[in-house]
Amino acid sequence: MKITDPRLYDVIVSPVITEKATVASEQNKVVFRVSGKATKPQIKEAVEKLFDVKVKSVNTLVRKGKTKVFRGQFGSQSDIKRAIVTLEEGHRIDVTTGL
Repeated sequence: MKITDPRLYDVIVSPVITEKATVASEQNKVVFRVSGKATKPQIKEAVEKLFDVKVKSVNTLVRKGKTKVFRGQFGSQSDIKRAIVTLEEGHRIDVTTGL
């Protein structure tokens, strides 16, 4: 059994399973929801160590939180940072099985 650093789980919050992310997986890309303070090198290191794959590149984006109305009450969603991780040829991550 391999021992992983628990701080790696603080960087990667969860995989994103959407229609767009599924289409991206055909091009050897995986989308993760990550910590708002995570940097690209930290994300690359976490993915490589947790999933035992080789990462080619990491692109990040921040979706700003939206204002929503629920039962007449105004509320706001928090900002979400996502990382689109491109893997080297021959490497795959199956996000549907879990970690």
